[in-house]
This record gives sequence, structure tokens and C-alpha cells, in this order.
Amino acid sequence: MTTTFARERTLQDEIAPAVESRVPGVEVLAVELLSPSRFCVYIDHADGVDHALCERVTRALDAYRFDWTIDVSSPGPERPLRKPEHFADAVGARVSVRLEGGRKQRQRGRLVDAGEETITLDTGDAGEIRIPYDAIVRANLIDEGLTT
Repeated sequence: MTTTFARERTLQDEIAPAVESRVPGVEVLAVELLSPSRFCVYIDHADGVDHALCERVTRALDAYRFDWTIDVSSPGPERPLRKPEHFADAVGARVSVRLEGGRKQRQRGRLVDAGEETITLDTGDAGEIRIPYDAIVRANLIDEGLTT
């Protein structure tokens, strides 16, 4: 795994419990490195995400602010998928999955299944493929826009 993604996972493991214990009802969906000194924390909340909630989460991360520039954001239409339960909630949606090995290791398709250890992706022409969670570096919903 590349250093960037290993660092993201370390930050995720540190930040999620800290934020979720300090800001009730917040789920940390993902932490993504934007540069060597900047990261974004994607959050969700049952009542939605607004500026005030993002500010509360930023304050919960005060210990990181000396070394990092921190962005806090709602998941948006291209919601990050990191945990098996995120994938389970996205079954039927189009997703983009980046695998270990860099940008050339990207798969796109309709998420058919989210099992205990793998996801199944219908890629269209290449058919269905199974991908172990351990091989996934990042995944997101694909914004298909409004359909009429």
C-alpha cells in the first residue's frame, strides 16, 4: 500500500473515534489526504451536515491543527465508501473503486453485492468481478446526476 493511503488509514483510525466521541451523532466516513500538510474529514449526521457541525468537528480536532490544515465536509453526491456497511448501503448504485497499485487500478460499475469479505461489481463489458475489501484503497459513489 502506498504511503499516502497508509497514512490516511492511520489518520482515520485516530480521528474517527475522537470525533465520534466528542460530537454526538457524527459518523466519520473517511479521511483523505489532500497534500502532505492538509486532510479532509468527510462526516455524516442523521440531521444532515451544516457549517456549524463542520465547525464543531474542526474544534474536536484542535490537537491536529498545529501540524495540519483541516477541511471538514459533508459526503456530497460522491459519498466515500470505506466500511463494509457503507458498501452494503450502496448496493445497486454505480461506484468507483481504486485498488492498491495506483490510478490504473480503478474499477467502475454497479455494486451488485457487499459481502462479509468482498464486494461484487458489475463492470458491464467485463462482467462481474469480486474485490476483497483489503484490496480497496478508496471507493466512492458515482454522481449520476438527475435523471428524468
